[in-house]
Amino acid sequence: MNDVQHTIGVAAAPETVYDLLADATAWPVNFHPTVHVEQLEQDGVHERIRLWAVAGDRVKAWTSRRHRDPDGLRIAFEQEVSQPPIAAMSGAWLLRGLPDGGTAVVLEHSYRAVDDDPDRLAWIAEVTDRNSRAELANLKALAEQAADRSELLLTFEDTVVVDGGIADVYDFLYQAQQWPDRLPHVARMDLTEDEPGVQIMEMDTITADGAMHTTKSVRVCFADERIVYKQIVVPPLMTAHTGEWRVTEVRGGVAVTSRHTVAIRPEAVPGILGEGATVADAREFARTALSGNSRITLEHAKAYAEQITAGSQV
Repeated sequence: MNDVQHTIGVAAAPETVYDLLADATAWPVNFHPTVHVEQLEQDGVHERIRLWAVAGDRVKAWTSRRHRDPDGLRIAFEQEVSQPPIAAMSGAWLLRGLPDGGTAVVLEHSYRAVDDDPDRLAWIAEVTDRNSRAELANLKALAEQAADRSELLLTFEDTVVVDGGIADVYDFLYQAQQWPDRLPHVARMDLTEDEPGVQIMEMDTITADGAMHTTKSVRVCFADERIVYKQIVVPPLMTAHTGEWRVTEVRGGVAVTSRHTVAIRPEAVPGILGEGATVADAREFARTALSGNSRITLEHAKAYAEQITAGSQV
């Protein structure tokens, strides 16, 4: 096994840091490389998770087991199912309180490459180093602004009910490469799906005032159920944006929900919204813009599915 260690000092209490690490479902909005986390099992101490993350220019998925020790300020992890070129990966987060009230954070990794191939080993070493540095920097920033974090986070959703089939609604959302022809606010879409159910999409969107902005997202698709995504290139007003398209059978048809979670970048607010603008203004601005686009998409998905249903009944 190859062992590596990364460290950082954080001006926050160990318990604050530990809580951020313990809640794996919040990682997509907290840590840049993480796209999505599914909690498969948990009993308060032991946990099994499925995780998708950006690794270099690829998206990798794996299943890990974690052992959480709040008293010892330690979280150990081991990949149960790794993806090539990784043959095995394990490690731990170790926290130590400092005399000034801060925390020394140590992130340990032990890994092995498939066939112990030197090129594969070099790739794993480079990605592990890059992601570890990014995660530690994210962790430091999050812990040190923890008191203001709730003001910076915004979660909201919109729902429509469709008199149509769940597969048709899902198909509209899944076939995003068709959106420039189907949605008035989408000007360009580049979509790739090298792994089934994992899409990388770059999209140009037209705003209400006619401006154009580009976003890049990773989407994880669960057929006829939901599509979760994370923007890996976000507008300057945000530090993170994750979302979900969810389709559910209900009385009278199919409920289609668009859910967003946004983290506001407070230092960017005055430059984008004007001097004197507040985080509250930024929250309202983000909600109005994102909800507006989502509602357009929901209404077009509704029309698409209902037209198919109507046609099948002729």
